[in-house]
Amino acid sequence: MIVLGVILIILGFVIGIPVLYTIGIVLAVAGVILAIVGGTGRKIGGRAHWY
Repeated sequence: MIVLGVILIILGFVIGIPVLYTIGIVLAVAGVILAIVGGTGRKIGGRAHWY
């Protein structure tokens, strides 16, 4: 999710489409939050691990 967000941020910046840039930021932030919460050992969405 983090990698996809970074790719969309770069594409949005290079191509000049602000929607891609915004979606990329949202995905990157959500990925970081899920990684931090998952790293603390808490279950996310009822699952202990996301594969």
